[in-house]
Amino acid sequence: MGVCGSAGFCFILMFSYFTEAARGHIMDTELFELASQLGDMLKSKDKKIATAESCTGGWIAEVITAVSGSSAWFDRGFVTYSNAAKMQMLAVSPQTLEQFGAVSAQTASEMALGALLHSDADCAIAVTGIAGPSGGTAEKPVGTVFIAWAYKNQALKVVAKEFSGDRQQIRRQTVKNALAGVDFR
Repeated sequence: MGVCGSAGFCFILMFSYFTEAARGHIMDTELFELASQLGDMLKSKDKKIATAESCTGGWIAEVITAVSGSSAWFDRGFVTYSNAAKMQMLAVSPQTLEQFGAVSAQTASEMALGALLHSDADCAIAVTGIAGPSGGTAEKPVGTVFIAWAYKNQALKVVAKEFSGDRQQIRRQTVKNALAGVDFR
């Protein structure tokens, strides 16, 4: 019988593990530690956070909610992959999307502000970018990412990043930088 109980059950467990690993859903220790530290900081300040994600598809919220007790400091997450979702859920202006594009500092800023407006959070992280392998242009190559942090009583901050690697690596770097960039004063 062995550890798995039966050969069929063991195969299902192994297949499930490798399928999840291939999708990148096995928790990354470094990202988990960043989320835990963020949670400790937010709890100590009695603050909550929300996320607005495009290129990461909810990965930031996934990492945050992997931390036990995160409901005390995580309010909600918005996955707004399409332009329609950005406009409907976060009130991103159609003019902003038309003039600057979905992958822009302006859109990331409006996403972060929209997440604050449509949540009970004190801070919001927003990310939008081109994770590849397709979708890049000369002006915005694959790896171009904008990360914005909006606060209720602090100035909004937005940064442009040029990440390298494959789709998974670009998305992971985005999650890491988004979590590490929260800066309550």
